[in-house]
Amino acid sequence: MTVNRRIFLATTAATALAVPALGQTDQWDGVADAAAGLPQCRALMIHQSGQRVLAHVFRGPAMDRAVPIKSVSKTIVAALTGAALDRGELRSLDDPIGVVAPALIPRRADPRVAELTIADLVTMQAGLERTSGANYGAWVSSSDWVADALSRPFVAEPGSRMLYSTGSFHILGAILAEIAGQDLLSLARRRLGVPLGIEIPAWTRDPQGRYMGGNEMALTLEAMVRFGEMYRQSGQFGGQQVLSPAWVAKSFTPRTRSLFSGLKYGYGWFLGESGGIGYALARGYGGQIICVAPQIELTLALTSDPTLPARTGGYFGDLMRLIEGRILPVAKSQIA
Repeated sequence: MTVNRRIFLATTAATALAVPALGQTDQWDGVADAAAGLPQCRALMIHQSGQRVLAHVFRGPAMDRAVPIKSVSKTIVAALTGAALDRGELRSLDDPIGVVAPALIPRRADPRVAELTIADLVTMQAGLERTSGANYGAWVSSSDWVADALSRPFVAEPGSRMLYSTGSFHILGAILAEIAGQDLLSLARRRLGVPLGIEIPAWTRDPQGRYMGGNEMALTLEAMVRFGEMYRQSGQFGGQQVLSPAWVAKSFTPRTRSLFSGLKYGYGWFLGESGGIGYALARGYGGQIICVAPQIELTLALTSDPTLPARTGGYFGDLMRLIEGRILPVAKSQIA
């Protein structure tokens, strides 16, 4: 075994891992070795059929430390959107901003902004100029992130194509807080943290005090897995229905496609298929990943150096080869 250390599941410093059956161990060890060979990869945890089959830290922070999940935060905000629908705070994803949160629309915004829907935001098809990529720095340096994002020019028709933009999810997070009368941190803790039994630390706020929607959250690897397991089990965790099965099914239904990776996109999840196995992927800058493959009862969480890029033609491509070429086939062999 070439992995530098194995981290065992526990509630104390001495931990205990759910050990795979004898015939499975070598295959999962091979997966761990492949992940360890990727210099940016920090830790990997895999659950199958509700049991932990692999948990390793290769480098970086300890397993029980909350680490930056970057744009996996978008998938968390998408889940909170489903929770708002389940509670009737939103009537429909077709609700327009001008109806549900008109006070958020700045005076200088294009009149069409009021007609943008919750669906346009959660699929990043608002059509407004992106706040990510080269525009990110100027956006987070602005005096009002919501107003800045909503004041940008339209560069595409709403609903026509995906324009990856953290601003869309920040607007969405602001709307969710507005209609619930609670800040986004409180919503995340009460609607996800409590039922999943996970800690959600406070994260970055904008100049108005709104918690950032779509970036800067931090979770432990175990918390990431629990979130993924909840989606794998159609919104249920620990005997409690956290999100409705209908929301999970809709989230895993393709709505658009990423221009960068080519992956399809649902509500907060990238969607792919390999070897006849469909999977959903939450992805963050640097290579932060939650992957769910319900067909083979698989959930994994992977963290990486958050300061380095993970492009489709580089490290993210390596991670996709790890998932599609190693992890999914091993997991499939355990189900067959």
